[in-house]
Amino acid sequence: MNTSTTGTETASTPRRFGRMLITLSDVAGFVGQFFKEVFQPPYEFKEIIRQCYEVGVRSLPLISLTGFITGIVFTNQSRPSLAEFGATSWLPSLIAIALVRALAPLVTALIAAGRVGSNIGAELGSMRVTEQIDAMEVSATNPFKFLVVTRVLATTLMLPTLMVYTVFVGLLGAFVNVTQNEATSFLTFITDVFEAISFLDIFASLIKTFVFGFTIGMVGCYKGYNSSKGTEGVGKAANSAVVTTMFLVFIEELLALQIVNAIRGT
Repeated sequence: MNTSTTGTETASTPRRFGRMLITLSDVAGFVGQFFKEVFQPPYEFKEIIRQCYEVGVRSLPLISLTGFITGIVFTNQSRPSLAEFGATSWLPSLIAIALVRALAPLVTALIAAGRVGSNIGAELGSMRVTEQIDAMEVSATNPFKFLVVTRVLATTLMLPTLMVYTVFVGLLGAFVNVTQNEATSFLTFITDVFEAISFLDIFASLIKTFVFGFTIGMVGCYKGYNSSKGTEGVGKAANSAVVTTMFLVFIEELLALQIVNAIRGT
């Protein structure tokens, strides 16, 4: 019995590896088609603007609330540690570094992955299941350019903007907390903030969020565009888009951290 079980597992391993290679090949082809289509006319400017509105403006309420609370919570959590050394005056600098370098890009990307990624996966999955994508192909419309390219461009362009907004909202929450407890003036707070961050911090965070936005859009579109099995496939596409995107965002954050630290060390 144990021998047969081991044999089954051994036999299934090559099949799993083969499926993984096929999936990687499909993903590479999907990404390659995006870069091919994005530079070829016609350019769907109206749809890109509409998608930017969907990704950016409609995410503002959730981003605002999350960013503001993040600033307050991080300030409260950091104050006791700094108070032990009598260094609560360092709070604005610490908060600015934490928000710009890590918290704002990650918070923005994770919120977008949950809201935007799942929405793209479900929307395109529903269109695939109901054969709307096939109908677009029959009507001489390029569904890949209209549906995929526009959404990926929107997430790639809007996520850095949302990240910058998250930084300002987070700093606002931190200022409210700091001024209530340390009676720090707004001018002093802002001066400490801008003295703590460097051009490399801002540039690295913007580049990271460009990559995060591209990942969110690409994964959501890939999962939805290639979904199947009816309504069950739509749900799986939305769920898989969120889980895969969050996993990739953390991997990209880790790689970006190593690169930036290497640049700082030189």
